[in-house]
Amino acid sequence: MTSKKASPEAVEETVQSRRGRGKTVRRSLVEASEAQDAALLARELRTSQTQQELAVLVVVEFTGELRKRKQITTAARLARTAAAVVAGDEELSEPEGSTVDLDASRSEFEELARSAGATIAATIVQRRQKPDPSSLVGQGKLDEIVEVVTSTNASLVLFDHDLSPSQLRNIEARLPCHVIDRSQLILDIFARHAKTSEGQLQVELAQLEYQLPRLAGRGRAMSQLGGGIGTRGPGETQLETDRRKINLRLDHIKSQLEAVRRIRHQQRQRRESVPVPVVALVGYTNAGKSTLFNALTEAGVLESSRMFATLDPKLRQLQLPSRRKILLSDTVGFIRNLPHTLVTSFRATLEEVERAEILLHVQDASSPMRDEQKLQVEKVLVDLGVSTKPVIQVLNKVDLVAPQELSHLSNDRDSVLVSSLRKTGLDELLTAIDAALVVDPLVESTFRLPQSEGAIIASLEGGAIIEEKRFEGNLVYLRARGPASLLGRYRRFRDRSA
Repeated sequence: MTSKKASPEAVEETVQSRRGRGKTVRRSLVEASEAQDAALLARELRTSQTQQELAVLVVVEFTGELRKRKQITTAARLARTAAAVVAGDEELSEPEGSTVDLDASRSEFEELARSAGATIAATIVQRRQKPDPSSLVGQGKLDEIVEVVTSTNASLVLFDHDLSPSQLRNIEARLPCHVIDRSQLILDIFARHAKTSEGQLQVELAQLEYQLPRLAGRGRAMSQLGGGIGTRGPGETQLETDRRKINLRLDHIKSQLEAVRRIRHQQRQRRESVPVPVVALVGYTNAGKSTLFNALTEAGVLESSRMFATLDPKLRQLQLPSRRKILLSDTVGFIRNLPHTLVTSFRATLEEVERAEILLHVQDASSPMRDEQKLQVEKVLVDLGVSTKPVIQVLNKVDLVAPQELSHLSNDRDSVLVSSLRKTGLDELLTAIDAALVVDPLVESTFRLPQSEGAIIASLEGGAIIEEKRFEGNLVYLRARGPASLLGRYRRFRDRSA
């Protein structure tokens, strides 16, 4: 038996082919390994946030920013005072605006810290005209923070303000503990509350985008060289290696979120084949959106006083007084100085807001900073490009409002007063949604159909308001008022003589 000997050229070609496949496999393994390293690096970057608990809070108020906030809220306060004068009541007595703002900001930041799992050891408050370029708070206040951290044995310092990379490096050089700014704290809370794979991807994307410009200054580890045998020169620094790994991970996450966006688009197309309009709940965090969502739909979603308890959108069907059906959407809450990376990362989730026909802006009527919170939400809606949509102002938690203030709120005809906890004002809210909804308008038609068409009669009675119903022999006469999509489905039974 003779064997056919391969030519040297064929042998060389086979070897080269195998070498090429080997290089491809090795390159794929390297890329996969680097992607895993990037994920591990992201977890390491937030380890200090999840492991540390005893914290010192630093609340900074800049008087220049305070003047802007006063200008923002003056118009609303004057309007309430004018309403009180017109109603013949005494003018509302309000505390000094700066004190209210600072106390409310401090309370909000303390609630953020508790939502992240921190135990508050002390809260330091400082007012200054403008930020210090090197340390935000100035050297004198920084010395005070060092003393408080030393005396309380705190392992974490939380700043109620965003820190630049250089400020973060300078502060960490003075403090014997980790330092986290406001945006990083909010990102950590999001990471704690993200339950679905989509939510976790969106949080990781926001964290990596936030940490990427802050990699420098993490210590001596960033100055180590990553070059290997056979290289000339310094090679690739550890900082460059980490940046490259994070960029690879960012591309991978973005591709996965794009797949989620496509799936959502397909689901939305199937949903839109049957015209059911979407009404979205928006508002400041902890305004009671999830409680209102449960009160309207009995969905049983998580209700929590902790901030950002809702990250993943919830959709439930709801029937209005006109018998029209809508999809009510519960969305993530907004907050003052919301990190822009979060708005970008959660765009797939916030698509329900972009597609909604009506927005229900839920506000905490008992909050002393309601006017500022309202403007902060409206600012995010502008960023999302949905500021022109119809908006119904919903003042929630009216059961916590003093009777005198409640009487003034009742004079606001542009708002609906509700208490989600006590389930009051819900009928008025549903009526307001009904009146504002222009999709699938209400029409009135008269039908004449045989009694044998029981399924059609049941459909009309279930989806429309029956104004009149009478029987003549084997025929049924119905005068119904309901959605055009439903009544148009049975146009062949319309009574033309009516």
